[in-house]
Amino acid sequence: MVWDGRSGEEANAQMIQSAENGTASQLEQLRQQVLRLQKLSQIGLLTSSITHEFNNLLTTIINFAKLGLQADSEQERQDALQRILKAGQRGSVICNSLLGLIRRGSVKREMTDIVALIEDVLALVERDLQKHQIRLEKDYQSRPIAPVVAGQIQQLLLNLVTNARQAMPHGGRLRIQVRENAATDMVEIVVQDTGVGIPADRLRLIFEPFYSTKRPDEQGHGGTGLGLTICRQIIEAHQGRMRVESQVGRGTTFTVKLPRQLPRMGYEPEAQDTSANKSLH
Repeated sequence: MVWDGRSGEEANAQMIQSAENGTASQLEQLRQQVLRLQKLSQIGLLTSSITHEFNNLLTTIINFAKLGLQADSEQERQDALQRILKAGQRGSVICNSLLGLIRRGSVKREMTDIVALIEDVLALVERDLQKHQIRLEKDYQSRPIAPVVAGQIQQLLLNLVTNARQAMPHGGRLRIQVRENAATDMVEIVVQDTGVGIPADRLRLIFEPFYSTKRPDEQGHGGTGLGLTICRQIIEAHQGRMRVESQVGRGTTFTVKLPRQLPRMGYEPEAQDTSANKSLH
C-alpha cells in the first residue's frame, strides 16, 4: 500500500475534479463532432446546385473552345478565349470556397477578412439563390478584420443564408450587410430576408436544440433544429452577440456581432433576452 500524504477528502475531491474534467473533454469532443456533421449536411444540401453550375461551366468551356478552333478572325478567337477564362475562373472560385469550408478545422482564432469569408459562402450558394429566384444584395460599408475561427464563422453564415433561402419558397430578396460599430468595438454582419417570418411566440424558441420552424420542402428536406443552436454556440465561443428580429409575412433579420479585438480573459456572456426580438449577448 502506498500513501501519498493526502487525506480521504482531498483524494475524493481530486477524483471528482478528474471525473468532471473528463466529462467536459468528452462533451467538447461531441460538440466538435456535431459541428463537423452539421457542416457536411449543409454541403450535401448544396451539392445539387454546385454540380449543376459546374456542368454549365464545362458546357461553356467546351462550346467556346469549339468556336475558338473554328474562328475565322483573331478577334473571334480572343472573345472565345475570354469566355473560357471567365468560366474557368468562376469554377476556381467555387472549388476554393468549398475546399476552404471543408478544410478549415482549426479552432484557433486568427485575424480574418470578414468580407472574404462572406464572399466564399456566397460563391457556394449563388446558384441555389438564383434557382429559387432570390435576389442578392450586398452592402459592405467597410472591410473589417476580426479575430475569428474562420471555418466556424463560415458555417454560421452558411446556416443563416440557407435558412433565409428556405424562408422564401416563392422568391424574394436576401440582403447581406457588413459594418463596424466603433461604440461597441464590434463587427456587425446583417442577414436579412423577405421571407415568411417567425411568429413572436416561436421566436424565443428558435435557438433551442431540435426546435425548428421549417416544414419539409419539395425534396423532403426540413430543419433538424440544430442549425441555430450551433450558431448560438459559435457566437458564445467568440464572445459575440446575435440578435434576431422578425415579422410574419415580412421577413427576418439576423444581426451577428463579433469583437474586433480578442476578448479579455474571464469574459462571461450576459443572460439571454427572451423578448420577441430575440437577442443572444
